[in-house]
Amino acid sequence: MASDDDLFGGAAPRRAAPKPAEKVLPAKAAPRKGTPDEGGYTAADIEVLEGLEPVRRRPGMYIGGTDEKALHHLFAEVIDNAMDEAVAGHATVITVELEKGDVLSVSDNGRGIPIDPHPKFPKKSALEVIMTTLHAGGKFDSKVYETSGGLHGVGVSVVNALSDLLEVEVARGQTLYRQTFSRGKPQGGVDNLGRVANRRGTKVRFHPDAQIFGTSAHFSPKRLFKMARSKAYLFGGVEIRWKCDPALVEGTDVPAEAVFRFPGGLKDYLAREIEGRPLVAEPIFSGKIERESSHGSLEWAVAWIGDAEDGYVNSYCNTIPTPEGGTHESGLRTALLRAVKDHADRIGQTKRVSAVTADDLMATCVAMLSVFIREPEFQGQTKDKLATVEAGRIVEQAVRDSFDHWLAAAPQQALKLIDWTVERAEERLRRKLDKEVARKTATKKLRLPGKLADCTRAGMEGSELFIVEGDSAGGSAKQARDRATQAVLPLRGKILNVASAGRDKLNANQQLSDLVQALGTGMGSHYREDDLRYEKIIIMTDADVDGAHIASLLITFFYRQMPKLIDKGHLYLAVPPLYRLSAGGTNAYARDDADKDRILKTVFKGKSNVEIGRFKGLGEMMPAQLKETTMDPKKRTLLKVRIEIEDRDGTQDAVERLMGNKPEARFVFIQERAAFAQDLVDV
Repeated sequence: MASDDDLFGGAAPRRAAPKPAEKVLPAKAAPRKGTPDEGGYTAADIEVLEGLEPVRRRPGMYIGGTDEKALHHLFAEVIDNAMDEAVAGHATVITVELEKGDVLSVSDNGRGIPIDPHPKFPKKSALEVIMTTLHAGGKFDSKVYETSGGLHGVGVSVVNALSDLLEVEVARGQTLYRQTFSRGKPQGGVDNLGRVANRRGTKVRFHPDAQIFGTSAHFSPKRLFKMARSKAYLFGGVEIRWKCDPALVEGTDVPAEAVFRFPGGLKDYLAREIEGRPLVAEPIFSGKIERESSHGSLEWAVAWIGDAEDGYVNSYCNTIPTPEGGTHESGLRTALLRAVKDHADRIGQTKRVSAVTADDLMATCVAMLSVFIREPEFQGQTKDKLATVEAGRIVEQAVRDSFDHWLAAAPQQALKLIDWTVERAEERLRRKLDKEVARKTATKKLRLPGKLADCTRAGMEGSELFIVEGDSAGGSAKQARDRATQAVLPLRGKILNVASAGRDKLNANQQLSDLVQALGTGMGSHYREDDLRYEKIIIMTDADVDGAHIASLLITFFYRQMPKLIDKGHLYLAVPPLYRLSAGGTNAYARDDADKDRILKTVFKGKSNVEIGRFKGLGEMMPAQLKETTMDPKKRTLLKVRIEIEDRDGTQDAVERLMGNKPEARFVFIQERAAFAQDLVDV
């Protein structure tokens, strides 16, 4: 075989513009120009795209776009064909190999694509017809594939159309054949490469066209690795071998070679995904129903996570991922809910579960669901959502019967699950009640010193809450704010240090209670991101040591009780000035001593009569000054509070040392930095 450089020789040339359709006119007749109303629109303007040209013109119609997701969809189309051979019982091994230069190949040991002449196109082989013709393939006849992921006969031909070079090797009858294509067009016929005794099946090796995906688009080894592994989980009868050029995975956790085979199927998959996380009820609820006559087969694995994180369902149909769910997911949700309610009826807890919905039950549920059915219906070529009504009925009936037995066999675990689900329902109802309280009502409920001065904007978008220190600063901030979008909440003095206080003190603290009520989210495990009433939460304290201490206490509170508020990018620190400098009608503000020295050397360079005033606090600033320096979005400086994802453990350790209830840890911290403090004194 030719080398990569020879085979995929560098950058592909630009595709020539399509030729306009030829204009066929009667003899000796002048072209019809059309009337003014027709705007020159004639039959000659009707363009007919043939072969695979529609795919190249509108790739988004077939693979959803030309971004990174669409690029990897090419791999999905090819491996789905190999998986169909495995599910049909004709292939046991699939090999995926990623080479340098984004050259990807998928091979199987199945029957191999037919290479004999096609009855409808006797001058072409069946291989060429499949690779170059939309809606051509063996998936339309259930005699060839009882169930399959490919339905429309466009998958591999689309890959061919969007590749600048593609090779297909077929081993049939102990003979090896090869045909090469470029941008959907054959570069020759089917070549007979001679006898091969120990090989069978199909190998597709391709390189995505830079004209379609751009030169910056590349296959991700990690993404391909996960996609290949997930396929092995979906069908326990297949072994998938992964190979990748070592240079492409150097420094990553992706191996250069691996073998995937999971006889346990989805149960193994889910166990690996939730390893180390607490479960509400054990063990994992899993099951498998084999195909019976014309009915579909299915497999599932379900668990409920106890750390209150959002749940999810990963579903598949004929090994095709369905990220938008569909009828099979609806069947699963209905089956689980009805089984739980039936069990509650049997043990005399009907009233407790009367308000429970499927959303409550699925709130922290993680599930894997795979169905195999004949001729499934999807929404769109990318098959993101299953639309087959029969799939919902099959899943509901099978899962409900099995879950009934599971609950009855483990009454204590079933009761834990019911208790957990009822808690989620009660929390949802509380959240609904809180949401029904209008913004004005929320303001009335806050009996704060100085009270909450709310903004008039109804929605969260564009709104800001300034948390200020004391009534005096609160008064200035209320006058300086934009009433439409900016709210002000004054807090008196230093709030509770939640890192060293117990839960009883936390719950009894009025200031923190008022703050949580103003935000509308709840705290701790009851935090609700969707109920946040402001887009930005801005801590605005004095530019001195006390102000920094208050800010650190507030940040500690948000970090401990509302970490998602920080993760979602809602928390900010205002940067008020410490000094005001003026001379000759020019005014400037400095954040600290270093900023003051910089301004003196630049803005007031050469002036000796610069008047320097130091603000003792925000309350001493005139509202106009506070607005100009700290609150006006066009002029102010905000610092976003964020947690480095790579150093979450370090952040947790720092909070414990500096804010926790072990003073010796803070003492050690101060000792370690004593030299730094001495340097400041010397300066």
